[in-house]
Amino acid sequence: MQRFTTEPMIDILSWAEESLKHTDLITLEVLNPDFGRGCYAGEIITLDNADYLYRSTKAWSDLGELLFCRLLTPKRVSEYTVALTYEKLNLNDSFHHAPRTEEKYGTDSPFAAIRKNEEPAFLSAYLRALRSVRVHERLRILNLGINTGDEFDLIRRILPQDEYRKLELVGIDHSHSAITVAQERFNEGNATFYVHDINDLSSLSLGRFDLIITIGTLQSSTLEFKPLFMSLVQEYLSKEGAMILGFPNCRWMGGEMIYGAKAPNYPYSEMSLLVKDIYYCKKYLQQKKFRVTVTGKEYLFLTGTKIH
Repeated sequence: MQRFTTEPMIDILSWAEESLKHTDLITLEVLNPDFGRGCYAGEIITLDNADYLYRSTKAWSDLGELLFCRLLTPKRVSEYTVALTYEKLNLNDSFHHAPRTEEKYGTDSPFAAIRKNEEPAFLSAYLRALRSVRVHERLRILNLGINTGDEFDLIRRILPQDEYRKLELVGIDHSHSAITVAQERFNEGNATFYVHDINDLSSLSLGRFDLIITIGTLQSSTLEFKPLFMSLVQEYLSKEGAMILGFPNCRWMGGEMIYGAKAPNYPYSEMSLLVKDIYYCKKYLQQKKFRVTVTGKEYLFLTGTKIH
């Protein structure tokens, strides 16, 4: 265990990065974050004539994420200090490394273990997007890349049952096993699911929708991003329709949602492609007289509603 009192964060980060080259666990003894609540990181806290640099629990959690580690439950060491243990994540334990097959996102895949609605950072941003588009006013809702239906489940949970049952929900995904689960979960009679190639929506005769939702799907390498997006707006959105587009800015590894999308040919998170795609959608919708907002963190949510 390494003790830190007034050392700057650059020293702690350097020590941690070097130590993790040789071990899967590191432990720091630091000031208990409960002392100095309301201070900013780096403020000096003096306790019994000893100086400490303050950092919040969030700061220590952020450090773990940056190191690709999980922060274990802190343990008290002394009256003023705690031990923080970081455990290196298994970066190979991720659906991102799964073979690119029809069932990469199926019920037997690593992806099936992910429950985005249980992650506060995702849940809060998605809820804000649903409220922004006034989901309770949208009678026909299409979700592209629905998988087992978590996005529909949240709508079902936040609306009164009588309002929810008035909705017509349509979900599309290429995974047979995921759609089978979705059909079992949503058996109230107001949801229809298709195992289908999103590149070939025209063969389904879907009609137009009051709300189109697609989260983590449009940027798939198997889809033509810009033509598909434009066709959704022009051919499948009703006159007063709204959109929710979710862009992942994270990776799922070792049981954790880690901030920062991995870009091709970069050993670190690089956001140029993400920003480029969001800007394209925002500009296109604004040209079509939509009011557009972009919110979120690990998932960036672009919402578009018609300007009256």
